[in-house]
Amino acid sequence: MKKAGFSPLSDFREYPPEEMEARAKGFLADMKRRRSVRHFSDRTVSREVIENCLRAANSAPSGANRQPWHFVVVEDAETKSRLRSAAEKEEKEFYERRAPEEWLEALRPLGTDEHKPFLETAPYLIAIFAQLHGVDAEGNQFKHYYVNESVGIATGMLISALHLAGLATLTHTPSPMRFLNEILDRPGHERPYLLLVVGYPAEDAVVPDLEKKPLEQVSTFV
Repeated sequence: MKKAGFSPLSDFREYPPEEMEARAKGFLADMKRRRSVRHFSDRTVSREVIENCLRAANSAPSGANRQPWHFVVVEDAETKSRLRSAAEKEEKEFYERRAPEEWLEALRPLGTDEHKPFLETAPYLIAIFAQLHGVDAEGNQFKHYYVNESVGIATGMLISALHLAGLATLTHTPSPMRFLNEILDRPGHERPYLLLVVGYPAEDAVVPDLEKKPLEQVSTFV
């Protein structure tokens, strides 16, 4: 395997402590406005915005820099309709047969059910796939490392980038999701990770009243 070259870390920026605090607080304020939205507008969104957010996601760290992800951006109305039909079929099975009562009880305050109109309304769906291994130009397989961790980081960066660009998102994870491979013609070594709904919120969009855990419950300094 070709040995990596190294370059000076010339792009790192260090800020004065006061600016560091201000930037951290500003980012916190921006991200606290992020909400998962289930009511989308059909307003169009510039593809350039989506492309640059994907470039940001693609800059995420990954195991051995293998970048074990693939993003399929769906704009086509017919394809979105097929995805909705397949997702709702799985969701109906989930709500009626697969989900334990404890899970359904946890979901009940959110008002979710098997009906997913946002899959057709939103201008973009981004299907995120985790590549279990890589394939070189000759068709030879090579190992990917820390796949779930790497794809999770990239997905978080994508959601953050889309939010900071002024768009709403929803992470949708019908189970199982193998219909994504079939409809989107993805190879078997790619596992569906999640389906990200992207667009502007509808004018009458509402979100549940939720609270995040305080810092003291989710972090420990030692």
